[in-house]
Amino acid sequence: MFITTQAPQDEQILKLLPILANASQILLEEYQNYCAGRDFNIDEKEDHSPVTQADLKVNRYLMGVLAELTPDIPVLSEESDYSDRHAWSKCWMLDPLDGTKEFIHERDEFTINLSLIDNHQTIFSIIAVPCEQVMYLGYLTELPYKYSFSQKTWERYSKYKATESDAIQIGLSHSSKNPKYQQYIDFIEQENPVIRREAGSAYKFCMMLEGEIDIYPRFHPTSEWDTSSGQGLLESVGGGLVSLEGIPFTYNQRDTVLNAGFIAYRDKENQEIALEALKNVSL
Repeated sequence: MFITTQAPQDEQILKLLPILANASQILLEEYQNYCAGRDFNIDEKEDHSPVTQADLKVNRYLMGVLAELTPDIPVLSEESDYSDRHAWSKCWMLDPLDGTKEFIHERDEFTINLSLIDNHQTIFSIIAVPCEQVMYLGYLTELPYKYSFSQKTWERYSKYKATESDAIQIGLSHSSKNPKYQQYIDFIEQENPVIRREAGSAYKFCMMLEGEIDIYPRFHPTSEWDTSSGQGLLESVGGGLVSLEGIPFTYNQRDTVLNAGFIAYRDKENQEIALEALKNVSL
């Protein structure tokens, strides 16, 4: 949960604030035009995943402003060339529209993900939610902030104390039909009531910060730009995101930008439940 606080005085946060506000507005206007049935271009990438004019428009904007703001820090974006990435010890990681399929299906659970990677670790994270006009942001070593673009108000994360009677809230993608998810939930339900919460994209990480999801299992691949911001924000509040072998993801290090499956958890209490359940899934 988040409680009202004063605006931070951090220079990086204050410089990025209007940039993410503008990017969110661009994406929101694209979404409104798409939902209104106006001309809208959707293409297919080599991996057969969709890419829209909204992805590309937000990408062009953010690539341009980040190059001006931090010319010495390259940007590893889903929608740009990153062939030189292994020469970068520090870089921005960007997904200009995380949840393209949600966007296309007219579900408002899509985000803009931006994170700063240094020596393969996420040290600063932003997830903006255009349709809610908010963003979650912060450093790995500090509790994160929540900012409302429309209200111009700041809030800061506050630890949420669950009671023993609270159900375990499991976050799932809308497309989570793999029977492994049911195996995972069935094991947890032996000891705890379970509430299933379906949502798209990195929006589930925002729900975790809000106390609406406790554990988020993912048994199919993602890419580094899908998880970096969420992992950084979760780790900053005492939660985490680990591979199915229990190891935290590192970034811009492997031969591929694809991730295998993962388990994300909101806090240490849910970490034990999350990883114990994983032992009982046929991977």
